[in-house]
Amino acid sequence: MKTVYLAAVAAIAVTGTGLAQDPGAAPAFGSVSLDVGFTPDPYTVDITSGGTINARNLGGNCRGWVARAPDFDLYYGAGSLPLTIAADSNSDTTLVINGPDGRWYCDDDGGDGLNPEITFGSPQSGLYDIWIGSYSEGDYADATLSISELGQTASYSSGGGYSAVDMSLDATYGSRRLSAGFSPDPYVVNMTSGGGNRASDVASGCNGWVASAPDYELSYSAGSLPLILSVASNSDTTLMVNGPDGRWYCNDDGGSGTNPSLRFDNPQSGVYDIWVGSYSQGGGANANLHISELYSQ
Repeated sequence: MKTVYLAAVAAIAVTGTGLAQDPGAAPAFGSVSLDVGFTPDPYTVDITSGGTINARNLGGNCRGWVARAPDFDLYYGAGSLPLTIAADSNSDTTLVINGPDGRWYCDDDGGDGLNPEITFGSPQSGLYDIWIGSYSEGDYADATLSISELGQTASYSSGGGYSAVDMSLDATYGSRRLSAGFSPDPYVVNMTSGGGNRASDVASGCNGWVASAPDYELSYSAGSLPLILSVASNSDTTLMVNGPDGRWYCNDDGGSGTNPSLRFDNPQSGVYDIWVGSYSQGGGANANLHISELYSQ
């Protein structure tokens, strides 16, 4: 079976003087103060990309056309977690950041498709001035800016609007604490699959349509056994899980018939947020989530 997670992309820092960009100008789309451990993660902002200034003037790997003023200002209180800043759009976008150290960080196509992504492995506290550029001059496109400590990015949907998946919401069908060796095995939860969000907008390689809130939240204390999450339904279902490591894991048709199954051979202890999706939009089928250490459904 196939697991999918979002990978971070490191940026190259460049220096420059006499720049047309003005980090001191008021940001066009607002600002926020976030401290390490912030929720929801990712924090997202709707932005229009582009401008009249060529980011190549910064040197290095800077690309695209940006505005004079920052699009967004992030005041960040750092801890031990990395900081990922990304943009997503149906158009070709770029990213320019002036960090707390006064240096310029740029990326083009480091995220999914033609979208940029920058990860600061050991971020500094302070002000991050952020520009979302358009690769082509005169292109002013709708985009979403994502700020994350877990390597997550919210995506702009080709149907219009943004992915509304939110792990901070209460799980629709409840939660449970289970420890290695739990009984009965499998532990079964009845639910309805599907929702209004494309799973592929949450993580590349995911399939189906999912709800905004998790369907179920599993708090698991691991032992030496694997952890197997699978679905049984008469309809075509999918599975999307955010693990204790903050990564997204997805499967379609890895279980019985057109049902999904995910197997963690060396599971971590912690929270597993679980979505049971419908492969087709508007599915809404009856489904059973099976949680097991012994076998898949």
